[in-house]
Amino acid sequence: MNLPDGMLIPPEDWVRTPLSVQAVVIALWQENRLLKQQVASLQQQVNTLQAEVEKLCERANKNSQNSSKPPSSDGPQKRSYPKREVSGRKKGGQAGHVGKGRKLRPMEQVSRVVKSVPVACANCGALLMGEDAQPVRHQVSELPRVEPEVIEYQLHTLTCCACGTQNVDEWPAEMPRGSFGERLQATIAYLGGRFGISHRDIAEALETIFHVEIGLGSIPAQQQVVSQAVAQPVKEVQAYVQQQATVNLDETSWQQLAENCWLWVCTTPAVTVFRVFPTRGAAGVARLLGEDYAGIVGSDRYSAYNWLDPAKRQVCWAHLIRDFQALVERGGESKTIGRLLLAQVKQMFRWWQRVRDGTLPQTQFQSVMLPIRREINALLYIGTFVKHTVTRHTCQNIRKIEQALWTFVEREGVEPTNNAAERALRRGVIWRRRSFGTQSINGSQFVERILTVVTTLRQQKRDVLDYLTQACQARTRGFGCPSLLPAG
Repeated sequence: MNLPDGMLIPPEDWVRTPLSVQAVVIALWQENRLLKQQVASLQQQVNTLQAEVEKLCERANKNSQNSSKPPSSDGPQKRSYPKREVSGRKKGGQAGHVGKGRKLRPMEQVSRVVKSVPVACANCGALLMGEDAQPVRHQVSELPRVEPEVIEYQLHTLTCCACGTQNVDEWPAEMPRGSFGERLQATIAYLGGRFGISHRDIAEALETIFHVEIGLGSIPAQQQVVSQAVAQPVKEVQAYVQQQATVNLDETSWQQLAENCWLWVCTTPAVTVFRVFPTRGAAGVARLLGEDYAGIVGSDRYSAYNWLDPAKRQVCWAHLIRDFQALVERGGESKTIGRLLLAQVKQMFRWWQRVRDGTLPQTQFQSVMLPIRREINALLYIGTFVKHTVTRHTCQNIRKIEQALWTFVEREGVEPTNNAAERALRRGVIWRRRSFGTQSINGSQFVERILTVVTTLRQQKRDVLDYLTQACQARTRGFGCPSLLPAG
């Protein structure tokens, strides 16, 4: 028999081997080679399954502490609260605790005064005269029964006695064209846009609290009136944020007439803008900020922001903390690196808190951050060599945008987290969950505009309802709507 290729037996030894033995050797060699191929195939399948199990475990273990999922998605078993040490004291305010009761309003703000004055002496019965200069005061705030003010406008026609011409006057300029006044329109928009009340609940609240009867279909109609009234100031705010040195961005899914869209938010210290776009990609960022935006963008690590220059970007450290916590929960080498990273981040935020409260200048902050930056960068580099695939990829991806980790250290006025945008976006998330999105472009525009107006006015500590009323009055009378931009 011929010596098979690959069999490591010298030819001279093979020739001297009996044929019966050669047959057995060849059979065993072929069987061994087949088994090796099968083992290699099985090992490949095992590796594939192990990778799949890692992905599934990673997905199953995700919660608000180690991923971008909101806390509301956590089950009860996932929520962990820090255990408090038992003090042994009773619940409630302790002895010596300074109370924080309501302050008395000045007398000019008091609607009416009810006096309790003694008439006769409790001891001898003599008539009492005079008045207490410093009586004990107790104030009660009460809501009067709210009755709507129904205004009837009458348009009269008079006939001229001389020529018989029918003369008709014009409606007053301040008269709303519909059946509802400006403050009622503003209230409808405020209840829906600020508190997330459904159309049916708005109608019930108006009837129960304000004694105004309104049809269900009139609710979105009045919201559209308010939407049109604030369109111009919202447009000004959108242009304003594109000129700011620092902004924070975030986005969440949104349904518009069964189509997948995204609700974007852009926050600054003075104003906040919401927009609904059909994309979550880089085009959404460009439409929101403009193609040539030159400021610094704070965001998470989502790929839609990767086109931005890392030097003009700040990656959210709150998200990074969750990534590092995920490393800890994987165990092994990942756990060691994750714990060391979290320790460095904890120290970093201690220094940052001092920057926030004004006890540490930015220049000194840059100096104390040097060893922390070096340690974190080194740990991320080590993480690219661990066995766990997801950990390696996480560290590799963070290192790709390493420069964007430290913009808040180099540039004053930049926040290390994207929390401002996430807090603002939460209102939109609640809206989406209760209404499942919007059914038209006009509906999405109302969402954009009312969220922009309400959030911006609250940032500036301005009265939202008064502003919306003034905006509706301006629309009725045909003059300019008050601005949303910060004064000065």
